[in-house]
Amino acid sequence: MTTDQDLPMDHQSSTALFAAKGIDVTTNKDQGVIKVIKHPGVDGDRPMIGDRVTVHYTGKLVTGKKFDCSRERKEPFCFNVGKGQVLRAWDIGVLSMQRGEVCTLLCKPEYAYGAAGNPDKIPPSSSVVFEMELIKFEGEALTGDGGIVRRIKVKGEGYTNPNDGSVVNVHLEGRCGDRLFDCRDVSFIVGQAEDKSIPLGVDRAMDKMQKGECCLLYLKPKYGFGSEGKPEYKIGPDKDIVYEVTLKDFQRAKDSWEMDLKEKLDVSAEVKNKGNQYFKAGRYYQAVIQYQRIISWLEIEYGTGEVQQKKIQDYILTSHLNLALCFLRLKEFTQAVDNCNKVIELDENNEKALYRRGEARLCRNEFSLALADFQQVLQVNSANRAARAQISICQSKIKEHHEKDKKTYANMFQKFAERDAKVYKFTFYIF
Repeated sequence: MTTDQDLPMDHQSSTALFAAKGIDVTTNKDQGVIKVIKHPGVDGDRPMIGDRVTVHYTGKLVTGKKFDCSRERKEPFCFNVGKGQVLRAWDIGVLSMQRGEVCTLLCKPEYAYGAAGNPDKIPPSSSVVFEMELIKFEGEALTGDGGIVRRIKVKGEGYTNPNDGSVVNVHLEGRCGDRLFDCRDVSFIVGQAEDKSIPLGVDRAMDKMQKGECCLLYLKPKYGFGSEGKPEYKIGPDKDIVYEVTLKDFQRAKDSWEMDLKEKLDVSAEVKNKGNQYFKAGRYYQAVIQYQRIISWLEIEYGTGEVQQKKIQDYILTSHLNLALCFLRLKEFTQAVDNCNKVIELDENNEKALYRRGEARLCRNEFSLALADFQQVLQVNSANRAARAQISICQSKIKEHHEKDKKTYANMFQKFAERDAKVYKFTFYIF
């Protein structure tokens, strides 16, 4: 590739100079974005579609007049490349760059600000020039904890994505380190990938993919094969894995608005049974998916009679109770409390909800709140021996906590007294 240290910015020579020394980086080679490298980057990986990139940039008209500069703000700019969040020229140009590269892009109006331009900055139908520095890039995090990171190798088509319950046809290639352990074409139901020995992270990425997309999924153990590993693939516990996934085709499941109440209730029975199967097998995340589907279908429904309304409420209560139990097993105690609260809003004396909320609060060291929950359980059912045992634990924890506070404050007051004595002695000698 040709490099150039300092391109002149006069209107007459810019286009010709870029065309002579630059590279057309557009797909259809219409010279819409011509790139000249000023400083080569580090050989190796380039950004992929969806990656989170960090850049510095300076924007100028072809006359050399500056209209924007991130360096003057002393703050680089971040965006997900190839997702239409920025100018089309930026998406095209940055995808061609390497980490550390500095380049100049000459951009035709249709790849920049179009026929309208930008009031007070860019005249209508103007070509513009950007100097870009690619500082860093990383995959797109699909979860808040960074456990699933996606990098798109081939962009999909259309605007629809699989939803929970969709039947998807995919090609999978799974790697642990440099070793290929899984390579197959397979169909599965989104939300039930576990049935085909496909990890949770692949399942949870499906609703972000489009038909024809090929992406790399970097999975932490929580979304891979966890602390158990996968003996059939010779993968030990707590291993990071990478899956290359190509979504060949899919058939979406019906959305909530496409089903009448009877159909929702019928499907809820099947989904509840599936969730229970996952729970009994210790697949708590997979169980959570099923119970949450039921709630999404029924939480705003009203039956046409008492029998139907009771059936709806029973499904909702059971799903929230089961979710609370799943989150207790997963040690996600805040979500356990939230689901118990949903039940108690509907049934303030629900014994299971009160007990499970007490368990979650006890695990969060909220001893007084947990004690109140277990005491309320006994008011509902005085024969609940488990609640009585938990009350003893709460009382012991509260006492232990008070003793610890008492000791802490005693030591604190002792230190204050010793300090005051020293100050008094020093003051005595001064006078």
